Amino acid sequence: MSNHALPAFITDEKLVELYKQMWLIRYFDEKVDQFFAKGMIHGTTHLCVGQEATAAGSIAVLQEKDKITSTHRGHGHCIAKGASVDKMMAELFGKVTGYCKGKGGSMHIADVEKGNLGANGIVGGGIPLAVGAALTSKMKNEGYVVLCFFGDGAANEGSFHESLNLASIWGLPVVFICENNQYGMSGSVKEMFNIEHIADRAQAYGIPGKVIDGNDMLEVMNAVYEAVEYARSGKGPVLIEAKTYRWKGHSKSDAKKYRTREEEQEWRKKDPIKRFKEYLMEKGVITEEKAEQLREEAFREIEEAVAFAEKSPEPSIDTLLEDVYA
Repeated sequence: MSNHALPAFITDEKLVELYKQMWLIRYFDEKVDQFFAKGMIHGTTHLCVGQEATAAGSIAVLQEKDKITSTHRGHGHCIAKGASVDKMMAELFGKVTGYCKGKGGSMHIADVEKGNLGANGIVGGGIPLAVGAALTSKMKNEGYVVLCFFGDGAANEGSFHESLNLASIWGLPVVFICENNQYGMSGSVKEMFNIEHIADRAQAYGIPGKVIDGNDMLEVMNAVYEAVEYARSGKGPVLIEAKTYRWKGHSKSDAKKYRTREEEQEWRKKDPIKRFKEYLMEKGVITEEKAEQLREEAFREIEEAVAFAEKSPEPSIDTLLEDVYA
């Protein structure tokens, strides 16, 4: 775990809260995984188990007014930006108490009041939306920064190149965070890029680019905080590549035949939650007992979210065409 001084507002109390938040993210997705396997949730889903530090660490350094755009693998971003796990779980169950009244499912959760401009079922779809939100902030002098999450696969989409170019030439307050989890579906980054680091592409747009360990909470918080304040000061965008790994498959139908079990075990040893716990205990922020209590609290909250979702009502047939715009 890196040992740089954290931003002053990241207090011990905040660190404890973040440790619990990481467990909330993991337990939420593990529970969703179980329900999909049993056929209790329909549609599809993309889980971020193993990537908790990129979501929790990045969003921890934002101001309340700052915005995010998410991805199809967005449950972690959503929870880190303060979403209700009850409403999220209800959405996945297709219930009216969900964020989209049960009609959007996993890939369309948004919470605009909390600054979460939404997950996106289109690879790279959130990148131009982040640029639009950052343009609004600049033109209206609103002072907020937009964090734009996307995966390694999205970095080869046209939307990535067009958006970074526009953000650069207009000097927009947006921080692009590539969660490089090593695979775009079944395509390894080693086969999809002819450069060592995706962040090297920042040079082509005249903006700073930085590579970080996406499983190191401290490194994530420090790097993103520096980038956010750089963008907020009017200097323009930053591209961060957070190297991480998804423990599960791309989606619920993925048998993971394209990667070895040995590779998976190597990455599991870099578990971001375990590493963060070791740091907190070393610094005397939490004890083993406190860590276990926080983990259990997170587990109970997810169990309560499931109970809320299960007892929530189904949408009635007369609401079928409400909120449909196409």
